[in-house]
Amino acid sequence: MTIPSPRVPAAGQPGCGHLMQSARFRARIRSAAPSGSSGSSESDGVDATFAADPIVEKIVPSFAGIDRLGVAFSGGVDSSVLLALAVQALGRDRVVAIIGVSPSLPADELAAAHHVADVIGAVVAEVRTHEGEREEYIANGPDRCFHCKDELFTRISDEVVQAHRLDAVAYGENADDMIRPDRPGSRAATNHHVLRPLADAGLTKLDIRRIARARQLPCADKPAAPCLASRIPHHQPVTPHKLGQIEQVEADLRRMGFTDLRVRHHDDIARIELPAEDLVRAVTEPLRGRIRNAVTTAGFRYAAVDLAGIQSGAFTLPLVQVRHG
Repeated sequence: MTIPSPRVPAAGQPGCGHLMQSARFRARIRSAAPSGSSGSSESDGVDATFAADPIVEKIVPSFAGIDRLGVAFSGGVDSSVLLALAVQALGRDRVVAIIGVSPSLPADELAAAHHVADVIGAVVAEVRTHEGEREEYIANGPDRCFHCKDELFTRISDEVVQAHRLDAVAYGENADDMIRPDRPGSRAATNHHVLRPLADAGLTKLDIRRIARARQLPCADKPAAPCLASRIPHHQPVTPHKLGQIEQVEADLRRMGFTDLRVRHHDDIARIELPAEDLVRAVTEPLRGRIRNAVTTAGFRYAAVDLAGIQSGAFTLPLVQVRHG
């Protein structure tokens, strides 16, 4: 079963649905403006600024013809902005935030996602995913993300779409993601007819963070948080034990005050990636000893701090080939 494609405006009314959605979107924002305001200038508050933002207005046509929408939701800035815009355009009773729950999702990330959804005012549906039972996912090739997303979208279509009477499902791919070669999950979205409104509107990560700050979303400045499986080198199996080790050390490091980090799993070595400005602090007492203790307590033998710092796509990018044309 695949996720249904969204309904389109009736024949003979080209573009009508887009115009109606755009008007409805602006009307909802005006109704949310402070009492006595016209909703026509930046001084009228955040929602008025939102309505006047031409970048945000680009996404409105993506909701045309949709009565009920599911948003694959992680609590990160991309899916949070998408969820906020969908709720603003369609109404909170017509949008469902769908969180995929598995051992690759840290407990604190799940709690944070629920908090953001609550701030936005969206209904949340959790769906248990079982990518850890897929041989291709366990094998951890460069296409691991495809099998993870395929599992998520399959579970959504089988368990959530009919239960919540959804017309379509969308996820938070942005315009920057579209040009990266290490995003095989995009293929899974295409296979399941999942919408990508942010990317279709040409919204970059910079645009999305600006929108999140304007909306005062709690995740506006949250660092990227890829799933725990991304910390395991490709072609080394993904196991619940490894994921648990990574989650434990990363949670301990956050309690020490580190906010942007990765713990890469190299068998008995935990290779810790931190922003450059945190490197000296990490190897200076008392944190040096605390970090080593956290690593060995989780079952690693050695703790290594990587002088290269945070590296997005560190394992995948060297293994994929950029295709041109």
